[in-house]
Amino acid sequence: MANDAMGNQSNMSGQYLTFDLAGEMYGVEILKVQEIRGWEKVRNIPNAPDYIKGALNLRGEVVPIIDLRVRFAMENREFTPVTVVIVLCVESEQGTNVIGVVADAVADVLDIKLADIKEKPNLGSKIDTRFMRGIYVYKQNMIMLLNVDKLLNPDEFEGLPSLL
Repeated sequence: MANDAMGNQSNMSGQYLTFDLAGEMYGVEILKVQEIRGWEKVRNIPNAPDYIKGALNLRGEVVPIIDLRVRFAMENREFTPVTVVIVLCVESEQGTNVIGVVADAVADVLDIKLADIKEKPNLGSKIDTRFMRGIYVYKQNMIMLLNVDKLLNPDEFEGLPSLL
C-alpha cells in the first residue's frame, strides 16, 4: 500500500466510521474519532478560512469546526436534524489537535482490510488528493477514506494560534 508523508508503510487496516456528504460516502479511522455530536451553532472565528465554520466549546477546549462541503468545493446545503459534527484527533508537526468536521449523516462502522483498500487515483496536478488515503468498495459503493491528519495542514494550524 502507499507510503505516508514520513515514508513509512501506511497501516490502513482497521475500523472506519463512514458518513454521508453530498450523497457520497466517506470514511475516517475510528481511532481518530473522539465523539460524534449533533449539529449546534458555533462561534464565528474572524479572518478564518471559509471552510472553517467556527469554533465549539467542548468541555473547556475550543475546537475549530470544518465544513467538509466547503473544504472539498461541494455544493452548500442547509443543515438538517441528522447533520453531525465528528470530533477528530489529528496529528500535525505541532502535536495532537482536536477538530470537528461537519457531515450530513453518519452511516456505519466498517472493518476494512488493507488488501481491500485501493490506491487513491492519480487525478493530475490540478486536483488535490492530499485528503485521501484510498478507496474502499462496499456493496457497489465507493467509500473515500480520508487522511484526517491532512484536513488542516500545519500552516493552517499556525493561522489559528488563539484556538489551538
